[in-house]
Amino acid sequence: MIQIDDKIISTDIFEKRFVCNLDKCKGECCVEGESGAPLEDDETTILEDIYPVIKPYLTETAIAEIEKQGKWIVDSDGDKVTPIINGKECVYTYFDEKGICKCAIDKAYQEGLIDFKKPVSCHLYPIRVTKYPDFEGLNYHTWPICHPARELGSQLGVPVYKFLKEPIIRKYGEAFYNEMEDVEETLRKQGLLSK
Repeated sequence: MIQIDDKIISTDIFEKRFVCNLDKCKGECCVEGESGAPLEDDETTILEDIYPVIKPYLTETAIAEIEKQGKWIVDSDGDKVTPIINGKECVYTYFDEKGICKCAIDKAYQEGLIDFKKPVSCHLYPIRVTKYPDFEGLNYHTWPICHPARELGSQLGVPVYKFLKEPIIRKYGEAFYNEMEDVEETLRKQGLLSK
């Protein structure tokens, strides 16, 4: 484990390799799981505000589910999350012409209609953040459906944190990311990371 400020970071985030490969995994991370995407407190308000803009991108089933459950819910663990459809995909997803599950929020963002990219927990995946009273834990989450991402990341030699540069800077700032780069360099010099 590495500490930067009040963040405790698993060394797996520096050591493991990862690059999403949507052509292979088909966006399965937005479909599988027991609960929707974890939400920050301010993101619940954002979802309420942007819903009219993203609604046209959603399926009829998703719209019906949102009208039934709400734009966000509290799951069985007490966490604020996005609703899901029949225990499967997030209500804010759609399937493209290749059958790849994608984020409607991100689509509206890419088209310049909103200034919110997607929930930061989605953007940061496969880093999972756990909040404690005095610190945050950043851990690398391994999921069988992400095997293609681990393969591609290994082929390209891209550590998890480098693949996630944009969301890490979004959440923690550029200085924090730069410190992560310094940490990786130090760990490699000390022989604590594999080549």
